[in-house]
Amino acid sequence: MVLIAGGEFLMGTDNPGIPSDGEGPQRRVHVDSFYMDIQEVTNRQFQSFTNVTGYVTQAEKFGDSFVFEGILSETVKSQITQAVAVAPWWLPVKGANWRQPEGPDSNITDRMDHPVVHISWEDAASYCTWANKSLPTEAEWEYACRGNLKDRLYPWGNRLNPKGQHYANLWQGEFPHNNSAEDGYVKTSPVMSFPANAFGLFDMVGNAWEWTSDWWTVHHSTEQQHNPTGPPTGTNKVMKGGSYMCHKSYCYRYRCAARSQNSAQSSSSNLGFRCISQETR
Repeated sequence: MVLIAGGEFLMGTDNPGIPSDGEGPQRRVHVDSFYMDIQEVTNRQFQSFTNVTGYVTQAEKFGDSFVFEGILSETVKSQITQAVAVAPWWLPVKGANWRQPEGPDSNITDRMDHPVVHISWEDAASYCTWANKSLPTEAEWEYACRGNLKDRLYPWGNRLNPKGQHYANLWQGEFPHNNSAEDGYVKTSPVMSFPANAFGLFDMVGNAWEWTSDWWTVHHSTEQQHNPTGPPTGTNKVMKGGSYMCHKSYCYRYRCAARSQNSAQSSSSNLGFRCISQETR
């Protein structure tokens, strides 16, 4: 973990990439100091948790999870008869979970240093409790993402690929049919494969979506806030950072101000988390 010294920042944006997501209005927010994992929780770390506790994820209990069609084998795809109507590239795959990210014919043997995926909010919260850590609030997450850069799109600035270099694991090509993988990856990448931001944090955008502790809302005030925690209750939880599937043409959510939502029980092949702590490790 690394210490994120508290301070004030501009949260959100007045020029939202996806207005319906409630990215604005921009407001001044102060957060106190905290420690944050420099990387997303990996398969190796999550396996240590399950080995000690015997924890079973919700995807394992439910018996299936959502997987992006483009990374499935033809054998698995041939057995699926339904999809998400508004996003037909998302398929419910029986046997898909963190141990088998693309279903029964896949494993994580060569992906122990990749971010764990198919993790629900409740799974992530359970891991945090075991590790004596917690999930970041949306404000803490966004403050950390920005790395002291004021009003910039990405953790490193405003240009997506400065000097032709890739700074995050994102989708290149035409979504959802052709991922040219110019950054070297079609799905998740090992954590710390791309440059860290000024706080020393890796993969704050791209690779895997990350859960926060906040309930979802799109109604924000311009009043200055101190350690905001979101509404007291809600239906969905806030996710930040985007994933390897994000492309400007469809999911322009790999910006620090960007946000999305999902139910606390949901899981998918691009959804993971990282932790924070109020004390040093």
